[in-house]
Amino acid sequence: MNIVITDGYTLNPGDQSWEEIENLGTVSYFDRTKPDELIGRCKNANIIVTNKTPVNGDAIRSLPNLKMISVTATGFNIIDVSAANEKHVIVSNVPGYGTDSVAQHTFALILELSNKSGIHAEKVRIGDWQKSKDWCFTLGPIVELAGKKIGIVGMGNIGRKVADIAKVFGMEVLYHTRNPKPEYPGTSCDIEELFAKADVISLHCPQTPENTGFVNAKLLRKMKKSAWLINTSRGGLINENDLAAALQNKTIAYAALDVLSSEPPSTSNPLTGLHNCLITPHIAWVSFEARERIMLQTIKNIKAFTEGNPINVVAGQ
Repeated sequence: MNIVITDGYTLNPGDQSWEEIENLGTVSYFDRTKPDELIGRCKNANIIVTNKTPVNGDAIRSLPNLKMISVTATGFNIIDVSAANEKHVIVSNVPGYGTDSVAQHTFALILELSNKSGIHAEKVRIGDWQKSKDWCFTLGPIVELAGKKIGIVGMGNIGRKVADIAKVFGMEVLYHTRNPKPEYPGTSCDIEELFAKADVISLHCPQTPENTGFVNAKLLRKMKKSAWLINTSRGGLINENDLAAALQNKTIAYAALDVLSSEPPSTSNPLTGLHNCLITPHIAWVSFEARERIMLQTIKNIKAFTEGNPINVVAGQ
């Protein structure tokens, strides 16, 4: 098997080993691959291993030896699923690897908005507390999470984990999902009701053609002026121009985002310079433990495919 790893650096910047995958075939490794480099680098590939390098329909149809695409992530919107189905190219992903890591980062963002620990620590570092007339130096209200409503969009593994953590903080959980179940923590409600009632809204759903940009001006206007929007899922779920306007006009109080529609963002991104928009550079998934789980499951996915019993298949059968 000829295996091409298109963008291995983010998964393994040097603290893991590719040896197990190398034992499964002849491996060509690249730290990063630009979209226009993909076909040339993968012309002999039987298996493509990709994290964020898009594999579009033209590429799938142009690679005659391609049999499998192994996505080293849960989301697979970078793959042209229709073309994979058409050409019977198996697409496998890695579900569930980042539940704890992403839920943890979600609350890191929420707690930064509520307690502003990072900002306060920086003010101490530059000497502002030392100049204060008072023993207690604050930059604004500290918000207690207990009693607040959190609205969770998407109740997969991560959404449910966030709900569990929220309950420990004493928050009331509302959620919206396509198939609500009685065992889910919290109260199911429609999307407009959730946006209207929640103090904190956290997105935990995959991006699809149907929900791209669904967080738009109309939905944002339903939120409380004091509300916060959190996104550790996919940047494309939000209409970024509409969110920027809502933040600038104080339609909502804050946004905290780990993902943007284009990454890294361009200098013209409307959100990156706003004082009430906290942005981290897509790091919710990147704990060593989560990346280790991705590596181990990717090895299992490729091995199962080579043995004729593919697992975690999301397209191609």
